[in-house]
Amino acid sequence: MSNGVTHRGLANGGPLRYRVVAELTKMNQMDKILIVDDNLDVCQALSLMLELNGYKSHCVQSPEMALDAIEKHEFSLVIQDMNFTRDTTSGEEGRELFHALRECRPGIPIILLTAWTELEMAVELMKAGAADYLGKPWDDAKLLTSIGNLISLHKLSRENGELKRQKAERTAVIHEANLCGLVFGSTAMERCVDLALQLAKSDVSVLITGPNGAGKDRLADILHANSPLKDKPFIKVNVGALPMELMEAELFGAEAGAFTGATKSRIGRFEAANGGTLFLDEIGNLPLSGQVKLLRVLQTGEFERLGSHQTRKCKVRVLSATNADLRQDIQTGRFREDLFYRLNVVELALPPLCERRDDVLPLVQHFTRGRALDASAKAALLAHSWPGNVRELENACKRADILARGEMLSAVDFGLMPTQTPQPAVNQSGISSNEAHHNEPFNTLLPESEPVNTAPNRSEIEAAITAHNGVIARVAKSFGLSRQALYRRMEKFGIEVKSSKAEG
Repeated sequence: MSNGVTHRGLANGGPLRYRVVAELTKMNQMDKILIVDDNLDVCQALSLMLELNGYKSHCVQSPEMALDAIEKHEFSLVIQDMNFTRDTTSGEEGRELFHALRECRPGIPIILLTAWTELEMAVELMKAGAADYLGKPWDDAKLLTSIGNLISLHKLSRENGELKRQKAERTAVIHEANLCGLVFGSTAMERCVDLALQLAKSDVSVLITGPNGAGKDRLADILHANSPLKDKPFIKVNVGALPMELMEAELFGAEAGAFTGATKSRIGRFEAANGGTLFLDEIGNLPLSGQVKLLRVLQTGEFERLGSHQTRKCKVRVLSATNADLRQDIQTGRFREDLFYRLNVVELALPPLCERRDDVLPLVQHFTRGRALDASAKAALLAHSWPGNVRELENACKRADILARGEMLSAVDFGLMPTQTPQPAVNQSGISSNEAHHNEPFNTLLPESEPVNTAPNRSEIEAAITAHNGVIARVAKSFGLSRQALYRRMEKFGIEVKSSKAEG
């Protein structure tokens, strides 16, 4: 029975002394605690203690009032007495209230506070989920510590539950979406696809960034396939593969006679994509003259064909992709800052395969049509850095399919050295592949089959020019590039060669 119980601080006749921590007070300002006790002195003492430590409280004097309050308000914790009828010490009223509160709010922590402690009932209720069982008079420090810990755990539990709910919703959306054949199993890729599906619903320009061979074109496929424009034209342009002198004609069209060999008028890719989506891959290779015209189209929807003064209009959603650092190119004057911000309303960053190793084995299973892997193959596949990303992995799988002598594939079949100590990579969110989830892979994005061909750097180009006596045709062939593509790389790095050798 709570009647007649005096709080220790009040009984001493002095002011209540509580250790008030500023950080704790600030943290607890939004937490509200329900106090259930028929003794008004107890309610006032608890309320004062909680207020001084940054908590809000709401006091009621009966089980009926407690159940009504918890139905109407949100509380972070409950402190309840065990007896509410005069001369009652059995604790049955408190037991009934505890179970009723748990039924209404299953996750809420409940501290039981009573002057009549029965060990058997205390053990029973603690097993049933009571957070703590304290006697009166209580110890302020112990009670405050218990309250702080329980509220922190309750918040964490609610946050985890919300994260699980959001993840379940994202997973359901991904499974229902058109993922254009993408296969993945990593958390990093799941987040990337989830963002792509959100962006697909809008008409904003999206810049897809990431290394060669990682699958930027498939993210563009997903953006279009799940957009309101999915039944409209979807035109892809590899800007890096277009000869520089023909690039503007390809994008904006040309009139007959506009340049040598132009015997008739032709429409450009913008006209072809009118009403739909245009995907500009390797946008960093667009020359400055083309960047000016592209900026105008994005701003006004207007352009002219090459060799024409007639202004035409189109409405196109533009997606673009690059493996270059456009911010660095802006600093060097190779890319317009105003165009960058037009294209980059939202950036969709695709991490390299080495930062999403949980995608490796699902992709191998896809490329090899489910063939079995021995332990050496799994270890080597996970340990390899995959500088060529998914393209390199696909080619390694093709090699294994051709050279394997048995049904089970080994590391040697993939052209890899056997290893037993694969090192987990850390992705951009700071999560290692061992920590990432291991759910069944989603059937989603795979890049097209293309040869492994990472872009050469300055030193590699200079070394190749020396090795091939400055014959650009041979240098380009050694890198698997067209001469135009190699010239663009050389221009970017300021590399010059004599014209006679350049022409080979």
